[in-house]
Amino acid sequence: MAKRSGTGDVSSRVRLNRALVLDTAIAIADESGIESLTMRKLGEQLGVEAMSLYNHVANKDDLLTSMVDAVFAEIELPSHNDDWKSALRKRSVSFRDALSRHPWAIGVKGSGTNPGPATLRHHDRVIATFRNAGFSITMTAHAFSALDSYIYGFAMQEQSLPFTTEEETAAMAHILLAQLPTKEFPYLAELTAQHVLTPGYNYADEFPLGLDLILDGLERWL
Repeated sequence: MAKRSGTGDVSSRVRLNRALVLDTAIAIADESGIESLTMRKLGEQLGVEAMSLYNHVANKDDLLTSMVDAVFAEIELPSHNDDWKSALRKRSVSFRDALSRHPWAIGVKGSGTNPGPATLRHHDRVIATFRNAGFSITMTAHAFSALDSYIYGFAMQEQSLPFTTEEETAAMAHILLAQLPTKEFPYLAELTAQHVLTPGYNYADEFPLGLDLILDGLERWL
């Protein structure tokens, strides 16, 4: 996907096409959230009337589905050259990174009813990786669900946190400890003081640890 530098107006000299419409729509959603994306605003950003967009997307649902498909196209497919754990670990890290770049993609409804080619290719490759490793069809379904539930859930949790930097994290932890009745909640206070307030703490570092626990568990299951 082409690099996006913002949501500034597109020059009228640029020929309108489906790829440009999708790139601009994704840039709007990245910057302002999916709720801010309307056909009217998209048309304004592209310097055209909203009706002109329907020459390139069938409707709003088609636009949203194609945007999600573009996000899936950014995710690294499991490599046939790696063992299954390494392949799925790289893919999972890439998936979480894509959701971090495009947090709106988690909440798009209905994209699973008519998935695009990149989405289908992605799912097929993940299933193939499990199956080629020796997982049965039923085990593959369970493993795929467990893995992606963790990825989506972690991304949602990360987005809900009221801090992003180490300094903001420490400030929030100090506020919590100052207000927390530690005798009533001793273990929460302990974790906050001895883990969250450790220099260099970053909630994002929890992701690879949890991912390895899941993959190790799937390996033992297999």
